[in-house]
Amino acid sequence: MIQLLLLAALLVQDRQQKPAPDVKDEKYGTHERHVLDLWKAKSETPTPIVVFIHGGGFQGGNKEQVNAGLIQRCLEAGISVASINYRLTNVGPFPGPMHDGGRAVQYLRHKAKDFNLNGKAACTGGSAGAGISLWLAFHEDLAKPDAEDPVLRQSTRLSCVVSNQGQTSYDPRFILKHIGGRAHEHRALPPFWGLKPDEMDTEKAHKIFEECSPITHLTKDDPPIYLSYSGKDQPNDKQPGAGIHHEKFGLVLQEEMKKLNLACELKVGGGDFNAQMEFFKRHLK
Repeated sequence: MIQLLLLAALLVQDRQQKPAPDVKDEKYGTHERHVLDLWKAKSETPTPIVVFIHGGGFQGGNKEQVNAGLIQRCLEAGISVASINYRLTNVGPFPGPMHDGGRAVQYLRHKAKDFNLNGKAACTGGSAGAGISLWLAFHEDLAKPDAEDPVLRQSTRLSCVVSNQGQTSYDPRFILKHIGGRAHEHRALPPFWGLKPDEMDTEKAHKIFEECSPITHLTKDDPPIYLSYSGKDQPNDKQPGAGIHHEKFGLVLQEEMKKLNLACELKVGGGDFNAQMEFFKRHLK
């Protein structure tokens, strides 16, 4: 009960401190969840932007989860901030959430002149939001230069990503191998994949497992990544899903990025917010 009261107090405090967005519920697509809030840094020249993508196992959450501290520190550094909603898996399993994150980035670039943005963009989030951010960082550009929709002509490539408690793979075979226990049985995974029970061990499923996993798309031209894990979520053989935020997700990615001479910072034991802000400033300013 005490923990719940403390959490409620923190949420209230966060809402009180969070400034009103300059642009609220801006539509970046056609679905009702395709909305974003925008806080514009005060600047005579165009600014970079950090896009916050909320967590919630792809099954819940919303753009209100953006932290007041992130907004305040970014604005002080001359970096604008957007926080987005995206389709949840009850209406949009993979690739829905990832493509929505990409479209939000494209929309912000399309509206760069109106919003005083310079085109440089980073993504950040926790858990599912971190996974979407990492997928966009590594996946090939979703831009379609000949698209009738001018938003889709914009690039989805990012300057950097800050990932908190993020999964670098959603492939159950990867999770079983590197995390162990019953982490691969997390209840959020089947709705995310959009597979029926009898499809789980099929070529169709294996293709989806690989396509939806950020690490699958890693190449030598990808941006710098900052990874943070609490170190407290450990797998076991009794609880399905335990370990889904394990630091080994980050350790494996860091090893692979090192092979490609890519920058990847890893923090285990809780996020260092100051370090994350310096990371944003280093790669966006």
